[in-house]
Amino acid sequence: MDLLHYPFMVRALIAAALVGITAPTIGTYLVQRRQAVMGDGLGHVAMTGVALGFLLHTSPVWMATLVAVLGAVVMEMIRSRGKTSGDVALAMLFYGGLAGGVMIINMAPGGSTTNLLSAMFGSITTVSTQDVTAVVILAAFVIAVTIGLRRQLFAVCQDEEFARVTGLPVRALNLLIAVTAAITVTVAMRIVGLLLVSAMMVIPVAAAQRLTRGFAATLGVAIAISLTVSLTGTAATYYIDVPSGATIVLLAIGVFMVMTALSTPLARRRARAARVAEEVCTRDDVKV
Repeated sequence: MDLLHYPFMVRALIAAALVGITAPTIGTYLVQRRQAVMGDGLGHVAMTGVALGFLLHTSPVWMATLVAVLGAVVMEMIRSRGKTSGDVALAMLFYGGLAGGVMIINMAPGGSTTNLLSAMFGSITTVSTQDVTAVVILAAFVIAVTIGLRRQLFAVCQDEEFARVTGLPVRALNLLIAVTAAITVTVAMRIVGLLLVSAMMVIPVAAAQRLTRGFAATLGVAIAISLTVSLTGTAATYYIDVPSGATIVLLAIGVFMVMTALSTPLARRRARAARVAEEVCTRDDVKV
């Protein structure tokens, strides 16, 4: 494969693989909590961090991570205290973060909104060695949290009241989910883009749910789908010169459509099996 002869493509493929693993791992919990659009809000907030990176001449990835984490903490505090609805909190993050990023980037010397385009939609040519190092560190944190604490996080996402009764630190775990989602957004920034990262958190999980039952199976299939489309989309960017983020998301949507088509006959077979089992149980009850 000649693309591996170019250092920028090797860096892009490493970042794409990490995006493919981390996005659905946290996305599975967000889908379970019905917070699928959280990634969008955090992506807009991270835009302010990217602009601050340009203004202060620091790493846009680390600055975006810091701002996105702060935004996630504020959002979770507002949601948990019930002062306003989660939707309103997300809306404030959407528009305030985006407006802040546009304002700050224009304050930077020689800055303009064009400097934000690669962060907004992804660009494999912008992935530097420093970016790969940052992405590896951040992805390791996301994987450690989402896999290492999967039982606790799943319990909180499934039923907060039950988790609280069993003694789990619900508030801390909710905050950890929000922070992990914020970090995942910045992990995907260079490959998928801040405006499209939410799709990679949600679509592979939704596709996996078409054919699987159970948390572990859904997570495993979602990671496989996400990893495949991330690497394929990044390679396609090299061979046919198309935008990496858009290509990856469209591939994920294509997989979702295929999974949906395959799930229809499977759902019918399951329904028939359930009816047969119910009829057998009914006949047994009548005989008794």
